[in-house]
Amino acid sequence: MRSYAVAMSLVKPVYLLVPVTCRLAPLPPLLALLALAPATGAAAQGLPAFAPINPVAASRSGLYFQPVVAPGPRRWSASVSLDYGSAVELNPLPPASYTLDAEIMRLGLAVSREIGAGSFVLANVEAGGAYAGFLDGFLDWYHRALGLRVRERERRPTNRFLYEIDLPDGSTRLRSPSDFFLGDARVGFGHRFGSSFQTVLSATLPTSTAPDGYGRGVISVNVLNTVRAQPSPRWLVEGGVGLGFTPSHGDLDAVQRETFLSVNGGARFRFWGRQSLYANLFYHSPYYHDTTLPALDRRELSLDFGWLLATHGRPGGEWRIGMTEDIEPGGPGIDLIFRLGRSF
Repeated sequence: MRSYAVAMSLVKPVYLLVPVTCRLAPLPPLLALLALAPATGAAAQGLPAFAPINPVAASRSGLYFQPVVAPGPRRWSASVSLDYGSAVELNPLPPASYTLDAEIMRLGLAVSREIGAGSFVLANVEAGGAYAGFLDGFLDWYHRALGLRVRERERRPTNRFLYEIDLPDGSTRLRSPSDFFLGDARVGFGHRFGSSFQTVLSATLPTSTAPDGYGRGVISVNVLNTVRAQPSPRWLVEGGVGLGFTPSHGDLDAVQRETFLSVNGGARFRFWGRQSLYANLFYHSPYYHDTTLPALDRRELSLDFGWLLATHGRPGGEWRIGMTEDIEPGGPGIDLIFRLGRSF
């Protein structure tokens, strides 16, 4: 019943990002702008921001990891991120069942602005998509080449979308694919207490244009606390604790939890010149209750890791290439997500 593990740790994520950008017309010009944008903004970054991408999780909670927003020579800073995940999650426990066979995309733009005295404001807008995908044939070949057998993949047809939840009462929630939609926007107000601790009050707004099952549909309110330490010039450590509230809403309101907790911790290590490696372990409390389905009722535990390249010139700019692994079987995390980001 474990989510489908896309076992591609040896394959460079850029191989997948190229065909992803070809699916959606807005992506190529946006990525071109990223490459040409000058490296301006805040001081050197810590860990990258992280938020769950699985639609059963992202449509329920507004909690995420917010790294410390360091003050810099300019009042504005921004980052653009592209996440792409492929998953087959089969969780049949009659009379209930949950199936997610899809490829999920999320494109985000986040901005922050200093407003003085250690305070700042944040905003984030997202676009997304959920597709039948194009990777299944390649992944089947890859698994055979490595001698791996993924039984969940064998039970599903190639490149066929299905997102369905059957509840114990016999009711069914069937979700639709969508090539492109706007996600819920996020706004926030934060304050730094010295250089090592910050608190952010964040809210998500029900701006999603997606079909049912992808947006929250209501306002969520979240408090995010982050602590940072730099034990040496090469090492930087960050951790966070978040508390969130999202009112129940929609056709799953009877089994939705409303209060949530997130905890994370990770480190960044500059190993050579402007290059760094990072890893961040992210925990989120359960999103649902009494569905009898482990993939919905259990906690999420994910490991986000990757490579960072600081840009020349002004501080704050960097490129990011990373992956996220769901390291606890049975939870709602997508097993492998490829991530590309640019801060400036």
